[in-house]
Amino acid sequence: MTKTTATEESKRLFEQAKNVFVGGVASALHKSKYEDYPLYMEYGKGSRVYDVDGNEYIDYMGGYGPLLLGYDIPRVNNAVIEQLGKGTLFAGPTESLIRVSERLVEIVPCADLVTYQTTGTEANMVAFRIARAYTGKNKIIKFEGHYHGWSDEEMISTAPDSLTLMGPRNRPRKTLGSKGQHERAKQDIIILPWNDLDIVERTIKKEKHNIAAIITEPVMCNCFGVIHPEGNFLGGLKETAAQNDILLIFDEVITGFRLALGGAQQYFEVTPDLCTFGKAVAGGFPLSGIAGRKEVMESGVHIRGTFNANPVSIAACQATIKELEKPGFYDSLGKITERLTKGINQIAEKRNIALYCDNVGSIWQIYFGTKERMKDYRDNFKVDIMAYQKLRKGCLERGVRLHPMRARQYMSSAHTESDVDKTLSVMEDVLRQMF
Repeated sequence: MTKTTATEESKRLFEQAKNVFVGGVASALHKSKYEDYPLYMEYGKGSRVYDVDGNEYIDYMGGYGPLLLGYDIPRVNNAVIEQLGKGTLFAGPTESLIRVSERLVEIVPCADLVTYQTTGTEANMVAFRIARAYTGKNKIIKFEGHYHGWSDEEMISTAPDSLTLMGPRNRPRKTLGSKGQHERAKQDIIILPWNDLDIVERTIKKEKHNIAAIITEPVMCNCFGVIHPEGNFLGGLKETAAQNDILLIFDEVITGFRLALGGAQQYFEVTPDLCTFGKAVAGGFPLSGIAGRKEVMESGVHIRGTFNANPVSIAACQATIKELEKPGFYDSLGKITERLTKGINQIAEKRNIALYCDNVGSIWQIYFGTKERMKDYRDNFKVDIMAYQKLRKGCLERGVRLHPMRARQYMSSAHTESDVDKTLSVMEDVLRQMF
């Protein structure tokens, strides 16, 4: 199979970039430690992206999740263009914001009221503040490996480097995620392993008078793989929180609008007190939000931000939701994602390759070293990361773009059956060479 290897222009641009901004990238996510330089993209269309060297790739990164509809979507583009003609920022509200908010309250199960920010980090910071204002308590339970943003308090135990560093499972050690992060950020954060309701219940029994909220990704997406909630774990969290005057927060920045129109809370039929959302809600434009019960949302926290609910992002959001509401949207997306994961598993079985591949909605994953589903962040250390990197690089050379650092991938409604056919052909070719 033909390899796509000419990326010299990307290399040249990266060398220029390092001279003028930190690390040569605008976000640490834009360059993996497993690559010498990132690919510079020229444009995207449908399910594909095109780099500055003229290479074409079937894309399964989706801008790290927001591009649920794919690239260059006419309905979204036209809505944005229309709003640009009216204005980009008014220092005041617009009627379109009311209409979007009305629809979000209808769509999101926990939403009596919504409010807005620009990024997922900001949305979760607001959720922490609302929970503390409502309960009058300070501590927040979060789980090992869950990522809720990069503020000091959110970025505790997001990616510990080893089991030793993490400490005993029943008494996890809190770890900082960045240089410059203040030690006191750990003070009001309680770290627990995920998918273990017993440990949560024992902790709450001791600390319930201090705990304001439990925050969780309903599907754990920010580790090497994608970890599903086991059994009644989410339902158990809700029940335990309610019994102890603690709020349950779902971080749906990734899962919101991707697993179902109403997010993971609709998908799993568990309604939290608060949720945060972002990424897919505006089709690639910057927008995030917080939604929840009326009495909780009206706890007295004043929401600020110059760019909150920017009219351009709201126009994109309104157009995106209209696409997501089309009959059969999620059924079709789930079926094509499942066809891809089943095809990869068939290739692995035929060649007796130990890998794990599955999907939850349009989020799919593939990793090596075990055929078992991971239970929590500690299972990360069972995975063969370098085998995944060989697969990723082999696929990239053949025109299929996977996540450069993690096993998590995204399908969009723009992906076609022929995209899946080509991806499976590429996968088989690379796996044959690897094993």
